[in-house]
Amino acid sequence: MHAWPSFPGSLRRPWRTRTRALGVSSLAAATVALAACSLGPRYHKPDIAPPGNWVTAADAAAPEWPSSEWWRGFNSPDLDAFIAEAQRANDDLRAAVARVSEAEAERRIARAPLLPSLGVAAQATRARAPQAGPGAAYATGNDFNPLLTASYQLDFFGKSRAQLAAATATANASRYDRATVELTVMAGVASSYFQALELRDRLAIADSNLANASQALHGLELEERAGIATALDVAQQQTVVATVNASIPPLREQLRQTLDALAILVGSPPQAVEVTSGGLDALSQPRVRPGLPSELLARRPDVAAAEAQLIAANANIAAARAAFFPAINLTADGGYESPALATLLSPASRVWSLGAGLTQPIFQGGALTGGYALARAQYQELLAGYHKAVIAALANVEDALIAAQQTAEQVSRQQQATAQARRAYRFAQAQMHAGTINVLTLLNTETTLFTAEDALAQAKYAHLQSLVSLYQALGGGWQQQDERL
Repeated sequence: MHAWPSFPGSLRRPWRTRTRALGVSSLAAATVALAACSLGPRYHKPDIAPPGNWVTAADAAAPEWPSSEWWRGFNSPDLDAFIAEAQRANDDLRAAVARVSEAEAERRIARAPLLPSLGVAAQATRARAPQAGPGAAYATGNDFNPLLTASYQLDFFGKSRAQLAAATATANASRYDRATVELTVMAGVASSYFQALELRDRLAIADSNLANASQALHGLELEERAGIATALDVAQQQTVVATVNASIPPLREQLRQTLDALAILVGSPPQAVEVTSGGLDALSQPRVRPGLPSELLARRPDVAAAEAQLIAANANIAAARAAFFPAINLTADGGYESPALATLLSPASRVWSLGAGLTQPIFQGGALTGGYALARAQYQELLAGYHKAVIAALANVEDALIAAQQTAEQVSRQQQATAQARRAYRFAQAQMHAGTINVLTLLNTETTLFTAEDALAQAKYAHLQSLVSLYQALGGGWQQQDERL
């Protein structure tokens, strides 16, 4: 092998910045230790004073917020199984989990500029060039050059830290969104399951009423043959039988559609989901006693997500402001350069260099000013969104409280009405057989009983649905936990 000849400047390799590995470590430690200067506004939580108490008077006993497994309070093993299946296989929940992973990956990407970047490069070159001087001949030589390179952008004005803060807040918002999706799915499963039980109960009531009406029709037909009842009496009872019979197909249709909706929520094909046992009366009705409105905001994942987005927007303002100022870049590399492998690692072959550069934007066609204005406008938009989320959360609880209170009262009154209708129907049957009333009176009491029983089943479902809505409005046992910088 030949040593490198003295090549003309046009053939020499350009000067590269190099440093020893020890110099790279010292540079990284020194630059990371520098404190960043923040140019953006400091975030302050919006001051939205909640009311002192709920409009709807709650139970005077000690408050009891929902637990993280609030659905177990209904004491339904089938519901527990459906919830577990939804937590495992619901597609919306899977997508929300994936979005959390995306946000975490973006946070890691945003964190990278705060750390030095290191790389390894190695080159081996063999070249032929003329020797300098009169009558020079050509010479062939080798060059071996392994290098460790490092670069770092000094975050003096806080741009990278602001971007990391925005990414962290966005990741928090993504986790809160996942919790919101999970709560929505769990509430949807419970509501769909309760509706399936309601429709099963209503079908059972309709089948029982159809059997009773058919039995009464048979008796009237016998009485008509004996000359006791008239053809009009029979025709009127036939109308009742036909009316009850016609009410059954829509209930079966609604039941099938409800089971299909439940199948979607648990991530299963429709054929795999059935509710073949149980009824609304077998369920427990847990009591929920919300605490003060001021405690609600830390228990609602949607409100926490709205605030996290606001925090991210505030950090974006700082990043946009820092873009007006210079970018300071530090570079270093070090290693060895030798014309022969045998002498590559010798002390004489060591090479290194340090460099620093500054880039100051002067004219960007309004891009920087527009970016700053955009960041501020987005903050104002999200501030309005956060205010709306807080107001909506308080309203959700108020709606659910009044619904739970009034549907419970409705069930109680409807139970009384159904008991009275059943009692009147029995009296009418006895008096009809005794011949003291006509068939029209019996038909009226019969229709009233059928209607009352069906209304009672619907009232029970409405109350259960209001309890699910109250659990959901109170956050379903969720409590806020942030990831801080």
